[in-house]
Amino acid sequence: MSEARVRAAFLDQAKACRALGSPFTADLCASLADDLKAGQGAVAAKVLGWTGDPSARADSVPLRLCGGLHALVLTGADAALTESYHARQVDRAAILAALVAHEAMLMGWLDSPPQTNEVARSAAIIAAARFASGLSPLPIRALELGASAGLNLNFHRYHLQAQDRPPPAPSHHQPEGRADGQAVVLTPHWQGEVPGGTLRVASAEGVDLRPLDARRDGLRLMAYCWADQDLRLARLRAALELARDYPPQVAAGDAGDWLAERLAQPAPGRLTLVYHTIAAQYFPPATQAACEAALARAGAAASPDAALAHFAMEADGGDGAALTLRVWDGSPRGWRLGRADFHGRWIRWAPVPN
Repeated sequence: MSEARVRAAFLDQAKACRALGSPFTADLCASLADDLKAGQGAVAAKVLGWTGDPSARADSVPLRLCGGLHALVLTGADAALTESYHARQVDRAAILAALVAHEAMLMGWLDSPPQTNEVARSAAIIAAARFASGLSPLPIRALELGASAGLNLNFHRYHLQAQDRPPPAPSHHQPEGRADGQAVVLTPHWQGEVPGGTLRVASAEGVDLRPLDARRDGLRLMAYCWADQDLRLARLRAALELARDYPPQVAAGDAGDWLAERLAQPAPGRLTLVYHTIAAQYFPPATQAACEAALARAGAAASPDAALAHFAMEADGGDGAALTLRVWDGSPRGWRLGRADFHGRWIRWAPVPN
């Protein structure tokens, strides 16, 4: 039963990768679903005998293994595997050989859950922050939950250049993104009016159960970025480079406890913006409840001179993620702002009051 669930997890991940514009990673996952067999070494044995839930809803075993294989390519540790990745052709023999040749390294990757820091989601954060600032024109105190390496704490340093056409189909012949020096340029396909205005961010900090260091853990973040998404990788490289000059401040801890502590600290003359992107679904129920209770307490004490906003970009079963905003400044209000692709490729901006 365990082996069947593992193979199903790889096939499900293949379907998701294909839908999100990663045909090579989809083919990789599909081949692993077929090719992994008992007797191929410790890596195959550990994957096929996974004792927990291997699916994307829990342990994400396919992405653990894909991340380890991509790390071998990024570091140039396996020439045959690197050649197949650059050609965007799944070489099944090279993959199976890599599982054995780099057994110790790949076993370490299987021990840790995938951690990403999708920089393109900052397009939605920028739009929501501009919208909130139009309601409460105060310098922002930014608080991010589930911040990973904190790259999206630098959202105000990124450049939003919304596009009125969908992006071209993925191709490994595309230029590697738009990154001039340390510039991070976000170019989602945008429907609706793009919020305007200048952001004033006075401070930014975040929390994560297992925070990564943007200066130390760049390989890990790059490896979990799907290998055939060149523009996504280029944005990540640029964001990591920018983080060298503006190191994100991310604490290790539970989001509920951390948020309660931060919101208990008065912030006169500030708009406190609490936000999270595709993170709340991974919080335990107790953490979700603690975050909501902290927001309710702080919202009851908010005023026009010390306002509070909560922006969420989270899955709700619809197309992509739902974008929602709540503001407390003496008169609590809420909006459904629209929807966004999980990887920030498109945003449908259509604010409607709740």
